[in-house]
Amino acid sequence: MENNAKTSGAESEKKSAVSSQGQTTKLSRNTKNTKTTKNIKNPKAADSKKSAAKKIVTEEGQDQKVATEKKTPAVKKKPSTGRRTAPKRNTDNKTTPADNIAAAATAGSNGKKVYRSGSHKKSGGKNGKLSIIPLGGLGEIGKNMTAFKYDNQIIVIDGGVAFPEDELLGIDLVIPDYTYLLENRDMVKGFFITHAHEDHIGALPYILKDLNVPVYGSRLTIGILQGKLKEHRLGDVKLRDVSPRQTITVGCFKIEFIRVTHSIPDSFAIAIHTPVGVILHVSDFKIDMSPVDGQFMDLGRIATFGEQGVLLLLADSTNVEKEGYTASETSVGDRLNKLFQNVEGRIILTTFASNVHRIQQAVWAAEKTNRKVAIVGRGMQNICTVAAELGYLHVPDGMMIDISEVNNYPDRNVLILTTGSQGEPLSGLSRMATGEHRQVQIMEGDTVIISATPIPGNEKGVARTIDNLTRLGANVIYGRDQKIHVSGHASQEELKIILNMVKPKFFLPVHGEYRMLEQHAKLAHYCLDMPMENCFVMENGQVLELDQKHGKINGRVQAGRILIDGLGVGDVGSAVLKDRKQLSQDGIVILIIKINGQNGKMVGSPDMISRGFIFVKEHERLMEEARAKIAAIMTKFEGEGTFDFVGCKNNLRNNLGKFFFDRIQRRPIVEPIIIRL
Repeated sequence: MENNAKTSGAESEKKSAVSSQGQTTKLSRNTKNTKTTKNIKNPKAADSKKSAAKKIVTEEGQDQKVATEKKTPAVKKKPSTGRRTAPKRNTDNKTTPADNIAAAATAGSNGKKVYRSGSHKKSGGKNGKLSIIPLGGLGEIGKNMTAFKYDNQIIVIDGGVAFPEDELLGIDLVIPDYTYLLENRDMVKGFFITHAHEDHIGALPYILKDLNVPVYGSRLTIGILQGKLKEHRLGDVKLRDVSPRQTITVGCFKIEFIRVTHSIPDSFAIAIHTPVGVILHVSDFKIDMSPVDGQFMDLGRIATFGEQGVLLLLADSTNVEKEGYTASETSVGDRLNKLFQNVEGRIILTTFASNVHRIQQAVWAAEKTNRKVAIVGRGMQNICTVAAELGYLHVPDGMMIDISEVNNYPDRNVLILTTGSQGEPLSGLSRMATGEHRQVQIMEGDTVIISATPIPGNEKGVARTIDNLTRLGANVIYGRDQKIHVSGHASQEELKIILNMVKPKFFLPVHGEYRMLEQHAKLAHYCLDMPMENCFVMENGQVLELDQKHGKINGRVQAGRILIDGLGVGDVGSAVLKDRKQLSQDGIVILIIKINGQNGKMVGSPDMISRGFIFVKEHERLMEEARAKIAAIMTKFEGEGTFDFVGCKNNLRNNLGKFFFDRIQRRPIVEPIIIRL
């Protein structure tokens, strides 16, 4: 998924936890500062012809030599019952797409690099069980996070956010409930990140305030994450950048990173070597045979795992409903080149801020048509800065200008890259469309290219933005038929290729709504003749237990969602959301009532303030009747002694609410304020 979300800081304070899937949760914070550990530089692999030793890098950065282990010959396994063996190679001259892809894959590994963290315990040995615990990403789009537990050790893959649904009024972000990790904080050994999209890293700034553990990811992922942590004033997090085919040993787990192609560079699949077998987690990916950066998906390594045996495969389900293959990212570049050549005025292009490959192709098209490039939107500026510094984005010298300088150049020589591809109200493009942007005003002759498709739920916002831009005289280019966007996720045929390469014993579809997970499980059953009982369609919080021969869903841990609202983390619950919904639908009426401190009698006429309920001047008769109703209620509470404030307020709320509903079919929030004189 290609998204961006605004992130905000969180106050450190103690909050109670509320269980159950889909509920909001409050977490107890424990922010202990520890000394910052510097990134580790990986040593070069030793030449096997000159030395029989290889280097292992510890977390402390010390090099140690260990004797090379002798390789044991591979034992051929018989195919398990009910499963189809790998198909024989095509012997005639015709080749299938799978054959072409397999031929392009490169196998073998040249000197793996290894991190070692902690002791390598195998408590339980072959009789132990591995627990796979999805804490987010199942039955939904976003907030991907999965824990893997063996004995008393836990590793976590990803920690992402989701965007709030329409009914979550005022909520900025949604992150996974990580109470389970807090309850087992001493077992958590680290986070291992597949790529730098928000739905995979967006929750980490909040989680890492409570869990001071290392985070491993690619150079670009760590670079983008560093910026987020800096915004949240987290400077003591241990960040480790890794390379493709690099191996990290953490306790009983050995984790290997495998390059995949996606809509952001430096994306990984992750292989986890455990005491019970190999777990292969193929996160967001597609098989792109002409990638923009020339970095191909490491199908050779994935095929090697398939030959050696994989116990469980977890794979992306986002595009499982789409037949065929996903088009290459370079096809968008070809289309952009043609569009840029035919446009005389300014070009304003919006895409996902993290889609570095799309931005790179837009820069190349601008270079060919002699255009300067300006960037609008803090998220896109931050990512482009990091990508350029690390060498993932190449912009010719003198080509990039500040947005304040665009009026100094002819329209035909300007390209503006902006956020807002999803119709976000505060994004650069949305503010341009409403005429509220301080530096860019849409005018006749502008061409706006929306190089993205709306995420489900964002269609109305995108359509509204397109209408506003068109009304201002812009030529808006959008939609699938324009071929200006391709997905970063694998379609059915690519998913089949991975399933047939890996041939896992068990399969767990991830990253998708429930119908997608179900369809992906059926696809595995069809491709591999895999028994359906070996395909696990799970929900967040369920625990999948595996040993070398068996797998079953056994139990559940606390899982759900935590709502982020401004600086508040988990402090908005169902009661607050209910009030917000009622306010948005029927408004509020505030009653200001004065009473005599001696006898409790009402003094004067009550004041009534309406907000979002009615226009008072047009409903004066209704308000007078309401005042009479208030007076009648207040007489019941007159008398000497202690005035029953609580009972009086509840009576006013219930009776006035019913009165308004009976009269005009609206039920506003009624909030009495009683002042004793």
